[in-house]
Amino acid sequence: MPPKEINPAVAATMGSRKTKTIMIVAGEASGDMHGAALVREMSKINPSLNFYGIGGSQLEKTGVNLLVNNASMAVMGITEIVSKLRSILKILAMMKKSLDDNRPDLVILIDYADFNLRLAKAAKKKGIKVFYYISPKVWAWRGGRIEQIKRLVDRMAVIFPFEVNTYAAKGYTVHYVGHPLVDMVKPHYTKQDSRNKIGVPANETTIALLPGSRLSEVTKLLPEMLLAAEIISQKIPGAQFVLPLADTLEEKIISDISKNSPVKIKVIAGKTYDVIASADLAIVASGTATLETGLLGVPMIIIYKVSLFSELIGRMFISVQHMGLVNIIAGKTIAPELIQSDVNGQRIASEALAILLNHEKKQEMITELQDIRSKMGEPGAAGRAAKIACDML
Repeated sequence: MPPKEINPAVAATMGSRKTKTIMIVAGEASGDMHGAALVREMSKINPSLNFYGIGGSQLEKTGVNLLVNNASMAVMGITEIVSKLRSILKILAMMKKSLDDNRPDLVILIDYADFNLRLAKAAKKKGIKVFYYISPKVWAWRGGRIEQIKRLVDRMAVIFPFEVNTYAAKGYTVHYVGHPLVDMVKPHYTKQDSRNKIGVPANETTIALLPGSRLSEVTKLLPEMLLAAEIISQKIPGAQFVLPLADTLEEKIISDISKNSPVKIKVIAGKTYDVIASADLAIVASGTATLETGLLGVPMIIIYKVSLFSELIGRMFISVQHMGLVNIIAGKTIAPELIQSDVNGQRIASEALAILLNHEKKQEMITELQDIRSKMGEPGAAGRAAKIACDML
């Protein structure tokens, strides 16, 4: 009996094929988004390609046959990994078996290092080529994995320019393709137009709440965001709060957490960039969303919180000064970062009000965020990565 995450109907049809077959593995929401862009570009080059693997709604929309939905695999922090370990190992075993059952011509791995490097090892043993798109963050922690990557990965495409030197220092040549978000995130509308599109008043201070795409993130961060929203509302009467619902979450999760809050939160699905663009300020869980917010030119506060055990382990290995990607790319603090015990309603509200009530400070942040796009490479990252992948077939 297969695990409940597996679609048996899909698995049954994978045995026969008439074209090149590619396994793609995106264990998290951001990987699903970038993987979908990659699949679309590869299909332009070769429309007959057949994809299967692990992903979410966006990969599924491109026609990828999902054996596993990645919503069951998204984890944050070491303690959560432990709690889901049995399920994840079962999925890993199933994907390894598919290397024999389906004999893919190429394996494409997207970030999600601990799982994907084990799958890369299995593919390497079977003589199946491995393309890694979007490197594990070896520049931030566990740099020793570079030696493992050198042994197991045939080609690596990286999305930050500084990653090239990180790998070159260890004798491994990688392909810099630029960041795919440069193509995806473009401010097509004014702030007022965006507010009209999502149905909120155009003349009120608007704060976007982005508590993450994982259930564990939302349960840790959203309660503190709601407390901050209550404080902000007292200082700025009429302030409105909008929350773009991640594809990996159900609206009931948000309503259950926020039902006792005196502040009304407007939850909007399917219009993430419109929601962010409508805001005067965003409170954002550390991750890809900070880059999306930065590319839209919206001032933000970055928050990050994991279990105490995960924090202690992280402090032993993390080697970067900043947690937020916008700050890492800028090489300085553009957006305030609140980590661990600092992620509380009072502190979040204090940082938010310091920006919202200081026009000069707010405009300075917007100006600095405008420089982020130029540091993320030229448009066409997914297309360049697709060419590398297709050349491997």
